[in-house]
Amino acid sequence: MRKMISDSRSINESATIIGQVPTAPARAGPTVNCQPPAVSERKAGFLALFALFSLHKSREMKFEKIHNKGQAQLFRNSYMEMLTKTHPLVIWGMYVPVIVYFIYLSHFRLDFSYTAIFFNFLAGGFFWTFFEYLMHRFAFHAIAESERAQKFIYVLHGNHHHFPRDKERLFMPPVPSIIISSTIFGIMYLAMKEYAFVFFSGFILGYLMYGTMHYAIHAWNPPFKWMKPLWRNHHLHHYKDDHKGFGVSTTFWDRIFGTMFDLKKEKEDKEKVRELMY
Repeated sequence: MRKMISDSRSINESATIIGQVPTAPARAGPTVNCQPPAVSERKAGFLALFALFSLHKSREMKFEKIHNKGQAQLFRNSYMEMLTKTHPLVIWGMYVPVIVYFIYLSHFRLDFSYTAIFFNFLAGGFFWTFFEYLMHRFAFHAIAESERAQKFIYVLHGNHHHFPRDKERLFMPPVPSIIISSTIFGIMYLAMKEYAFVFFSGFILGYLMYGTMHYAIHAWNPPFKWMKPLWRNHHLHHYKDDHKGFGVSTTFWDRIFGTMFDLKKEKEDKEKVRELMY
């Protein structure tokens, strides 16, 4: 029996050896890396963010009739209704003193150089444009299933699409504006410490410019030829497709994330544009 087992082992080993194909000794040569190129964490995060923005679908705001006169009634209570309205100059009057004081504080109390103030201020303004795009696309046009959430989005932004000529609801009203801006400043301060004073100043000026630009787009024709794409992008957002054209103060992020209208192919409907103007 032992002999049979030994013979079977030797047969198996021989079969294994016979089954092998003799190979020539490996020659040294250039190695080929079959692995995909490494992607940095920052680049991977940007690509993931870009993919998310490209695939996201916002809620489509369609109404039976777009009202060219009047304004929506958002609350039955007259005091609550009053708190949903404001004039642009009121918001400018609120925030310009804050901007001036924060810049003064940064230079004379925190000893920031004018160069540091300048670049941090610009960075804050640029960050506003990204924040504006995010809010308009993902919050103002969010997909809401429940009736309560749909009402909230209508109060937040839907009423502007329903009543585009309502001048009193282009800026966030004072009370919610103070609450939201204070929260944003608190987050910035936790992240940036003393640099938040200048950064927030640029951010808020960006907001003021956004609201003013929004008013101008609905009130006048573009004052300069190079500004016409901005006007047309927002007009098309209102009457053609509210899944595109989210940028109001700039079309930069629309171009980056593929939500810019192809203005060369889009024909301008002058009648519908007039319906959006004050």
